[in-house]
Amino acid sequence: MLSLLRHSNLVNMIGYCAEGDQRLLVYEYMALGSLESHLHDVSPDEEPLDWNTRMMIACGSAKGLHYLHDEAKPSVIYRDLKTSNILLDEDFHPKLSDFGLAKFGPTGDESYVATRVMGTQGYCAPEYATSGKLTKRSDIYSFGVVLLELITGRKAYDDNRGTEKHLVDWARPMFREKRSFPRLVDARLEGKYPGSGLPMVIELTAMCLREEPHQRPNAGDIVEALEFLSSKQYSPKVLNTVNNTAEMESGESSNETTAILPKESVRERAVAEAKLWGETWRQRRQSQESSPKEAYRL
Repeated sequence: MLSLLRHSNLVNMIGYCAEGDQRLLVYEYMALGSLESHLHDVSPDEEPLDWNTRMMIACGSAKGLHYLHDEAKPSVIYRDLKTSNILLDEDFHPKLSDFGLAKFGPTGDESYVATRVMGTQGYCAPEYATSGKLTKRSDIYSFGVVLLELITGRKAYDDNRGTEKHLVDWARPMFREKRSFPRLVDARLEGKYPGSGLPMVIELTAMCLREEPHQRPNAGDIVEALEFLSSKQYSPKVLNTVNNTAEMESGESSNETTAILPKESVRERAVAEAKLWGETWRQRRQSQESSPKEAYRL
């Protein structure tokens, strides 16, 4: 399947070996390995991925998924989206890899692909796990788990955490309360993230993880949202301008403009951005949701 797909956010297959009893596929070299290793296998003396890099990786991964869902002909359902399958080149440019479980999307009047349940614990969409009905929205749920890993630095499933071993179950109650958002953020970031962008990233993550598949955004919407969020970068040149935890509680915004713009200008810009974001997502949710019931109220 991979030989039919070409995108800058998909790993490139260079060739293969089929001599004697040798059956090998040859892929481009990804110098920095997997996203999983950079999130979960970091020694105490290593620098963790910073916020800006995490958002760049999220955006690039979403672009790869958007290509599979909406641009590839026929469409492809990845079915195994997880941090170990997101590989990074020397510039942390992400590429999706390992399409061994991928399926071509439904054809004709079919809305799903019926298949044996496969995947990795912690990433599998609930409706797919219980019915075997695979859709593009199953991938969106898995992407939401990856986003949550990028935010929290936690594994999707971790036996060592006891009652908190399921990342989504641990995080879900905090989606509902804005004051809890800073508790979700990887402590290794030491508060170095844009307070104005965090609620938006968490809202997007919560939407991807909704129980009802039709209430999840599509890959194209996710790309558009993450391109916007990637532009709201944390600037290490402006430290402790506003405490991010206090900012979550007050609803005020903190970013690099705080140091150079008058207070009123910062507030007006924050309000304008919030209105634009809220109106865009409100319209999309109204058009996508056939049920008035919301899975998460943020």
